[in-house]
Amino acid sequence: MSTEKEMNPAEVEQEEHDSNYQPPPQKTIEEIMAADAEDESLRKYKEALLGEAQAEKIIFDESDPRKVIVKKLALLVADRDPMELDLTGDLTKLKKNVFVIKEGIQYKIRIDFVVQREIVHGLKYVQKTYRMGVPVDKMVQMVGSYPPKKEIQSYTTPFEEAPSGMMARGTYSVTSLFTDDDKNEHLKWDWSFEIKKDWQ
Repeated sequence: MSTEKEMNPAEVEQEEHDSNYQPPPQKTIEEIMAADAEDESLRKYKEALLGEAQAEKIIFDESDPRKVIVKKLALLVADRDPMELDLTGDLTKLKKNVFVIKEGIQYKIRIDFVVQREIVHGLKYVQKTYRMGVPVDKMVQMVGSYPPKKEIQSYTTPFEEAPSGMMARGTYSVTSLFTDDDKNEHLKWDWSFEIKKDWQ
């Protein structure tokens, strides 16, 4: 959201994945555990990484076939309650819930999600910001690889700085995407924020 320098549409719309990068082939948890079984230190590392998932199929929501279920986005600012978007309901209504952000503040974004059934490789958070339909900023955060767990997991971005000054004030629209190395679209949603001189 640091919109000091404008990006041209070609830069913002460029392919999310480096064309030279080849993600590793997808493997089930059983295949991961069976590989290099004779290497004791590697076996212990994989056991620590996978936890309960090596002994049983971890399913958080039996009715949901997805491997990644994105639950919530939260905007974190020091000394203020988190501003949250519930991503489990009707995503078309999110744009109506406009975050008000004080210009120039430091903030982080936290995404809460569930991984079930199988390990996911190379999770990635992509955020494109627009003002009056013109792309002004793009954030790509490598989230990492996660094993299935029965509890909600989360990822928090590094600090970002909201733009400031009279020209920066106004309403911005955002398209967020939670994807991975295999280009699976786990969730895509649109939301909005407004930069103001103060919180009110």
